[in-house]
Amino acid sequence: MINPEIVTIPETLLVGMHTNMSLTENKTFNLFSAFMPQLSRINNIISPDVYEVIIYGEEYFQNFNPNTTFTKWASVAVENLENTPKNMDTLKLKTGNYAKFIYKGLPQDIGNFMGLIFENWLPHSEYILDDRPHFNVLGDSYKPNHPESEEVIFIPIKPKIP
Repeated sequence: MINPEIVTIPETLLVGMHTNMSLTENKTFNLFSAFMPQLSRINNIISPDVYEVIIYGEEYFQNFNPNTTFTKWASVAVENLENTPKNMDTLKLKTGNYAKFIYKGLPQDIGNFMGLIFENWLPHSEYILDDRPHFNVLGDSYKPNHPESEEVIFIPIKPKIP
């Protein structure tokens, strides 16, 4: 059984790019290929970590279908939203509780890890999903397409109502 750390994330301002996709029509590579060369154009970056943010619709997990679309962001945290580059957008992550997991491995294998979270950990925990963005932080330990790569996964949660 995997056991996450339960953390409260403060409000976080992000600047980046986003696109709609599904699991069957995954555009993550294209999104990050467009975003990463533009990093130097973003002002007020507060950390070198890259945020991969996923915004699912309310129904996404109730009737799971790999063809259902969601919005994915490639972004960085900033102090403020002043002077946002013209081809980028802004997103505000609201403060809230998250289950924090560490994933180590290849990107193509993360689906199995996510299955453990949603099929095993979450149903047996004291929490349910909250309707806020999910996100992964790609920090110093992230190495694209490397089996020793690490990313930190944040799942929005709230207490189960008895």
